Order: sequence, then structure tokens, then C-alpha cells
Amino acid sequence: MTYSEVMDELRAKGDEKVLKQNAKAGGGENQFGVKTADLRDLAKKLKANPKLATELWDSGNIDAMRLATLIMKPKELSLDDLDRMVLAMSTFQVADWFGTNVLKLHPHKEAVRERWMDSKHEVTARMGWSLTTERVIKSPDGLNLSGLLDRIEIDMAGAPSDPHTMLNCKEWTMNYCLAEIGINFPEHRARATAIGEKLGAFRNYPVSKGCVSPYAPIWIAEMVRRKG
Repeated sequence: MTYSEVMDELRAKGDEKVLKQNAKAGGGENQFGVKTADLRDLAKKLKANPKLATELWDSGNIDAMRLATLIMKPKELSLDDLDRMVLAMSTFQVADWFGTNVLKLHPHKEAVRERWMDSKHEVTARMGWSLTTERVIKSPDGLNLSGLLDRIEIDMAGAPSDPHTMLNCKEWTMNYCLAEIGINFPEHRARATAIGEKLGAFRNYPVSKGCVSPYAPIWIAEMVRRKG
């Protein structure tokens, strides 16, 4: 399929309900509101196609950019490509798909992790902290966890509480990092919980029945309980 044909199909699959949900969450106007399942089905049909992926990404359309992350070949992307792509993102919908489907599969992601954490660009910083959280969970050797807690305690002061504003901010992934340190490292659990209580970030965030609150003290305690 050509770029134009793919865009026509995305437009045809647009769902008004999804469009409104995305817009409410800060998704902007350049989108059709395509359901996740439809994007994944289309990606299976297209298979890996770096050239088409680049065209879709450069469109700036949220649905096209999310689809692009599914048909890219992460190993073929240079670090300059990653820098360019992360700066093109302004919504969490695209950022999180990019993180899962591209960035975390890139062989040299560690080369950008710390640099991105320091970025003034909110989405870039979000990606840097996302990679750091992955390190905390999967390969913490060499990480200064006490230093990370120091930084979170300082940098997360004043984290947004509005659920829609929050979704575009680095504080969401910083909070994730805080919780994972508390969950996975008993020696840091009390301090991680205390920092969460002090910050109060996402204390009143609405959650569906059966889901765990992103408020770090509750999140940490519940996941530790489940681990037994």
C-alpha cells in the first residue's frame, strides 16, 4: 500500500468516540481516532516497511505516527534518527507507542537515556525517564538508586494533578520510576513511600474499579502485597 492509500484507510477507520477521548487527553486535532485494534491489524497487513513508516511519521497525524511505530525496524535507526523523532512528538499517545515499539528495542538506547532525562522538552524527558524505569526493573546494576530518589524528590515537586495535563508530562514516568524502586528494592521502600507521601503526586487520580492508584504509596504497598 502507498502512503496515500494507508492514510485513506486510516481516515475510513476513524471512530468519533475514540477521537473525542484522544482529544480530551490532549491528543490535538491531527488525528482520525482509529482504534488500537485496527491499527494493529493494519500493521500486520503492511509488515515491516521503514520507508512507509518514515512517511507516516512525518505526517504528524497521531494515528499514522502510532502505526509507523509498528512497521519500523528499530535496529536500522541511528541515534540522530531517535533524537529527531522524539522531538517530533507532542502527545503521550504517540510517545508511549514509540517507547514500547521502537525505543526499548533499540540496541543503543542507553546512549540517549541520561541525556534525554535532562531535556527541557517534556516528551523527550518522559522517554528518558521511561528508559530509566526499565533499567530499574530489568537491569539495575550500575544505577544509583539513592541518587534517583534524590532527583525525583526535587524535580517532581509541584507535579500536576489534573489527569489530562499529566499525560504529557515527564512527571508521570518519574512517578513510575519512584514506585518501581519502592516495589523492587526493600532497602529503599520506606524512603520511596515517604517521598510519594511528601509529593502527593496523583493522590486523587481517578482509577477504574480493580485498578491500582498511581499514587506511589498506595501503588508500592499494593504491589508488594501481591508479591507476597
